[in-house]
Amino acid sequence: MILTLARLELQRLLRAPLAWGLLAALQFVLALLFLMYLDNFLLELQPKLALMKEPVGVTETVIAPTLTWATLLWLAASPLLTMRSLAEERQQGRLDLYFSAPLSITELVLGKYLGLLGFLLIGLLLLAAMLASLSLGTSLDWGRVAGGLLGLFLAVAAFQAAGLYLSARLPQPALAALLGYGLLALLFALWLAGRSQHDPSALFVWLSGVGHFLSLAQGLLRLSAVSHFLLFATLFLALTVHRLDRERNG
Repeated sequence: MILTLARLELQRLLRAPLAWGLLAALQFVLALLFLMYLDNFLLELQPKLALMKEPVGVTETVIAPTLTWATLLWLAASPLLTMRSLAEERQQGRLDLYFSAPLSITELVLGKYLGLLGFLLIGLLLLAAMLASLSLGTSLDWGRVAGGLLGLFLAVAAFQAAGLYLSARLPQPALAALLGYGLLALLFALWLAGRSQHDPSALFVWLSGVGHFLSLAQGLLRLSAVSHFLLFATLFLALTVHRLDRERNG
């Protein structure tokens, strides 16, 4: 049942012009950034790196910053994808049909969530193909590339879980998207506050998760970063199940 719901959710996204527009815009911007970093490497950095004993390669100078921007852009796009998952279902009366169907709330939430992750994987495959094209002309650190892609997936997947919860809480998709951007702004505000020179706070930095995805985008796979995003996603999925269960039992 979970996989069936995930397939239906993914099909719903693929039928929506908004989802395709977001995917096209993301790929276009990322392609421009990728070419900009590659051009900078070939024209400016490569002559300087040739004089170094242990020069860095395209993985550090082209792929890593592209993955950082990819994570930021996917985080920015996520509220627009998650806002309709449950809020629109409620608005159009379909959520009551799910409540009356022979499936648990956990199955409903996980099915919706896996559908969102399926769309995210489509974007990641397109991004991975673009980055892998560099291997035709040079050698890549595939471990760092894989680590960066995994970091992108974990960070965005965790934030999509939060977006799903907001969609479950609010009656209007637009409000869910607005609060999603508010949550994203709060996380970055916590990160900036935690890195303040006057009053730094390791707790704020950890809660924000920004430092975790920045390290993962650089291909530095750390257990603390992975566990942070897994806990973040699990928490909001559990809250979503609790919220819908209360609504179902009224």
